[in-house]
Amino acid sequence: MSGSRGPWQVGASRTVYENPWLSLTEHDVTRPDGEPGLYGVVEFANLAIAVLPLFEDGTTVLVGQHRFPQDKYSWEIPEGGGPLDVPPLDSARRELKEETGLEAAQWREILRMDLSNSVTNEEAIGFIATGLTQGEAEPEGTEVLQTRRVPFRTALHEAVSGRITDALTVAMLLRAYYMAREGELDETLAAAMLQR
Repeated sequence: MSGSRGPWQVGASRTVYENPWLSLTEHDVTRPDGEPGLYGVVEFANLAIAVLPLFEDGTTVLVGQHRFPQDKYSWEIPEGGGPLDVPPLDSARRELKEETGLEAAQWREILRMDLSNSVTNEEAIGFIATGLTQGEAEPEGTEVLQTRRVPFRTALHEAVSGRITDALTVAMLLRAYYMAREGELDETLAAAMLQR
């Protein structure tokens, strides 16, 4: 397929790697400066789904797990992949239950973002979950998880200080903080979240 993508002219394209979760497509291009080039794009089979569970007392739940690509331990809000043909909210409900055992009575989409948009088309959708009840977690076979319930401000501090480095978690915590400060959340919940 040939054509253009903005100022890039695209010639031949070929899939050079594919598995059930992602593919790598290599494009022969003419760069904006007129020179020939090669552009690789990672395309994902899923949306990135994130859930910020918020309890009435202003606490949230963080999930800890070892992340294979960087070979390091990471604390994050509940998140995972949602198939493109499944409503994002259904995927969010599943991820929250799988990783924490929590179920929520109220859901609100608060964030859409592109992840690493210079090399991938991966999109993310984030939800706040409230009206929480605790059940049993159902982690996948690839997951060895820990959870910890912390004040929202503790999680926020860990994100802005660099202790939490997962991009989607940082973005969700900052978005929720902004919403609490700007009166976009329930007043009682916002007050509990903002307590020091």
